[in-house]
Amino acid sequence: MTILFLVPYPLNRAPSQRFRFEQYFRFLEENNISFTVQSFLDEKSWTIFYSKGNRMRKLWGVISGFAHRIGQMLQLRGYDYIFIHREAAPLGPPLFEWWIAKIAGKKIIYDIDDALWLPDDSNETLLATWIKWRKKTASICKWAWRVSAGNSYLSDYAGRYNTNVVLNPTTIDQAYHIAIKHQNNNNRTAHLDVVIGWTGSHSTMKYLEPIICVMKELEKKYKLEFLLISNKKPSWSLKSLRYCPWSEKTEVEDLRRIDIGIMPLPDDDWAKGKCGFKALQFMSLEIPVVASPVGVNSILIHDNENGFLALSTKEWIEKLQLLIENPELREKFGIAGRKTVEEKYTVNVNKDNFLQLFQ
Repeated sequence: MTILFLVPYPLNRAPSQRFRFEQYFRFLEENNISFTVQSFLDEKSWTIFYSKGNRMRKLWGVISGFAHRIGQMLQLRGYDYIFIHREAAPLGPPLFEWWIAKIAGKKIIYDIDDALWLPDDSNETLLATWIKWRKKTASICKWAWRVSAGNSYLSDYAGRYNTNVVLNPTTIDQAYHIAIKHQNNNNRTAHLDVVIGWTGSHSTMKYLEPIICVMKELEKKYKLEFLLISNKKPSWSLKSLRYCPWSEKTEVEDLRRIDIGIMPLPDDDWAKGKCGFKALQFMSLEIPVVASPVGVNSILIHDNENGFLALSTKEWIEKLQLLIENPELREKFGIAGRKTVEEKYTVNVNKDNFLQLFQ
């Protein structure tokens, strides 16, 4: 069996790729399944694509991506399956997917981990919506041999267009996310009560804006640090803010510095497509989580059992205060959270489910 993975980004860069299929590559090899990975953006384009400026280099990166994809369409003969994560190209109609399904006659496994048919920005212009061709998600679902959906909201959508849908959750590799006790953070208790943390790409940083007022209230009462781990520094300022550039090499070590993890989300249809990856990362490392009760978060977190769910500003402040003032509660939630991950959301638990995509 041979598989061609058509993905947006280079390997070992984007969380959506790393924790949806890249961490399963070793299982494909163990089952004598050969595969090739082709990204739309190359390494050089990826490094500058989300930075300011460099317009001509970004444009060239997109043009090169389309040129490579065209060449790949002529090399499909030797593959049994074409695994497409999100989309074969970030702009325009699904011409590559149409070619693969209708002209080359190949079996597409279509993997979605976001509500891609919806704008991710309420201020998105009609022109941007047209350029991104949001409606292509439905078409690709129709043409796919099988759809791999990250949560039930996404699988329900895909089920409107395809009867062969597999619920394939985002998972954690516990050989990588290893929990190590903080030892009560003795190295910094003299000047800090707690470290509250968040991790994610710059595109999801906007979800933190309602939390800024929460952090300002907590700053008045506690000596805290707000650790933000991302690929881009935020534009807003906060007294307790400490920015940590994301690095694959130090990712887990950086996360372990956090005492309380947060995952705020707006209560809208786009957020319902989120697969709870941030919460899973924290829970796997025995870091207690406070999250918005939106989408899969309400499935992952049982309020006051393995974490807290908070909707209003008042609830966010109250529940964060409870965790700040109660180290025992933080430990209890941390242990319960890791147990949740171990039972349902690890690579080993989901391995057979992933492999059945290719059966």
